[in-house]
Amino acid sequence: MDIFLQQIINGIVLGSVYALVALGYTMVYGILGLINFAHGEVVMIGAMVALAVINALSGTALPGPVIVLLGLMVAMPTCMALGYGIERIAYRPLRHAPRLAALITAIGVSIVLQNSAMIIWGRQYITFPPLLPSKPHFVAGAAISDLQIFIVLLAALIMVGLLFLVHRTRLGRAMRATAQNAEVAGLMGVNINTIISITFIVGSALAAVAGLMVSGYYGLAHYYMGFSLGLKAFTAAVLGGIGNLGGAMLGGLLLGIIESLGAGYIGQLTGGFLGSNYQDVFAFFVLILVLVFRPSGLLGERIAERA
Repeated sequence: MDIFLQQIINGIVLGSVYALVALGYTMVYGILGLINFAHGEVVMIGAMVALAVINALSGTALPGPVIVLLGLMVAMPTCMALGYGIERIAYRPLRHAPRLAALITAIGVSIVLQNSAMIIWGRQYITFPPLLPSKPHFVAGAAISDLQIFIVLLAALIMVGLLFLVHRTRLGRAMRATAQNAEVAGLMGVNINTIISITFIVGSALAAVAGLMVSGYYGLAHYYMGFSLGLKAFTAAVLGGIGNLGGAMLGGLLLGIIESLGAGYIGQLTGGFLGSNYQDVFAFFVLILVLVFRPSGLLGERIAERA
């Protein structure tokens, strides 16, 4: 039972990160109908920039949490500017082109960002210095660290804040109007280009936070880390219902729990035959099942009637 509870805790922590990244996918898809496959690389850039700042300041007298916060404060504007540039340069000229052109462009941007990161930071893994508290707390035989608690609480606060932004603010109303019908929203005075750019900027800010969380949780970052993470977050968005913010959150948490159970708990039941080396298999097996039996996801996509 303690193994099961431990994997549930690990799954919630991992799922919180997946949910943050999945929100970036589902926000862009909800407004543009575009799968931004470069979003995983934005997460990677956020992790790399944050770690560059953190490693540069790790020898100073500043407290560890302050150094991490400074790294995040540099990574977030960097990712926001990157997200805006991707939308403005790569996607906006193709807004009225066939969707296949935008999809190919997204894959191309992903490859460009991967190789740019490899040139800047190299092929080696970049380690996260031990600056954050890692004291374990035990609950019914399962351990949870301060870092894990912080990741879950921060992710929950960000998700609540995003829901408030979308459903309770003037900007959120403009975003929902653009997602429902961009042409009519434009006739009602909504600046469509600005709203789409803000959507990319907000999603990229979430990506920076997620990148720092992933690098802090695993203790390292790599120029190729965004590829697998992006695919899993896309799986989470599809699982919950891409285009639905609540669905992205639910899908991320469920995927994290399924992956952790598959890697740990099922690994114990099978004597190690299926374990952490096969955790990606469980995640993408879930994607196949969802696409076959419920393509719209668990909560379904909110599709508005077209005028």
